[in-house]
Amino acid sequence: MLALFVKCLLGAFAVLLIALLSKSKSFFISGLVPLFPTFALIAHYIVGTERSMDDLRVTILFGLYSLIPYAAYLLSAYYFSYRYNLFWTLSLATFVWASFAAMLLFGWTRFQPGMA
Repeated sequence: MLALFVKCLLGAFAVLLIALLSKSKSFFISGLVPLFPTFALIAHYIVGTERSMDDLRVTILFGLYSLIPYAAYLLSAYYFSYRYNLFWTLSLATFVWASFAAMLLFGWTRFQPGMA
């Protein structure tokens, strides 16, 4: 239970940091905070302690591929921000992320040896 509470505190701290940075002169740094590997560290620790090192390597490799949907989100959000208001920009960019994430999951489970 304590471990779950610590994970919640880490998430809350990240949100607080983003909110504070977004109000500063260096507001753009708030875009870097979500990329701190807080949740990746948690996931890698859990996989590393409950599964094999091979499974940890697969998890890490999948994490690298998961940067593709994130990059698609950022590129589409940047593009849409010139054409739409905030609601539509973020909604459409999220749809792009979900589409790329679905393609990644489909491709990973179909073509990765030993997966499915």
